[in-house]
Amino acid sequence: MVKIRAFRAVDDKEACMKFIEGHRRLLEIHFGVAKVTSSNNDWVNSENTIVIIVEDESGEKVYGGARVQMVDGKIQLPIEHALGHYDSKIFEFVKQGCGEICGMWNSMEVAGMGIGSLILCRVCVSIVNQLPIDKIYVLCAPVTTRMGKRVGAVIEESLGDKGIFFYPKDDFVATAMAILDVDVLAHAEEKERENIFELREKPNQIKKEKGPKGEFEVIYQLEIPNLTKQ
Repeated sequence: MVKIRAFRAVDDKEACMKFIEGHRRLLEIHFGVAKVTSSNNDWVNSENTIVIIVEDESGEKVYGGARVQMVDGKIQLPIEHALGHYDSKIFEFVKQGCGEICGMWNSMEVAGMGIGSLILCRVCVSIVNQLPIDKIYVLCAPVTTRMGKRVGAVIEESLGDKGIFFYPKDDFVATAMAILDVDVLAHAEEKERENIFELREKPNQIKKEKGPKGEFEVIYQLEIPNLTKQ
């Protein structure tokens, strides 16, 4: 059984540090990426960054996670930092009311369960209804491009080469995508839309999930504490 919970970065610095270390280790060991351009850690001190973390039941061990970072005029979204010198139009696209799904990763211990791709994509989209966001961006690797489409994202073809960039290295392909209707999700697959709206309806629950390696239980704690109404 694993636990997936959402919280403001400022409310759990210890979990944020585990998130950062796990993501760094994964990039270095398994992908040979020593540093991602957009991976500064200013978000740890931001009330406008929501962290989704995958843990064991005790909360001691972190298996993966992602972030939803909101535009606040203080910290650039990672997609701005990563793509700005390739295509300055990104700065025109990112406005108040926008956010970004970023920093998604999972450890090898849960590889093949579906947590690090589809389930985390689903969770990130599900919590957006708690936030002052009407549009959300995501910079996807090839595998997460497919997942992004399943949860309602479309390729932002006016950026880069019809949405394509080579990032974080010349031999890595990244695709700029956006969900333009976070409340409706008109482009999502029907089953995924149902899953997302179920999590929105009941953010705290225990649910049986199914991945390539079989069934497993997930404790969802997705109601975000200490949100300031905006």
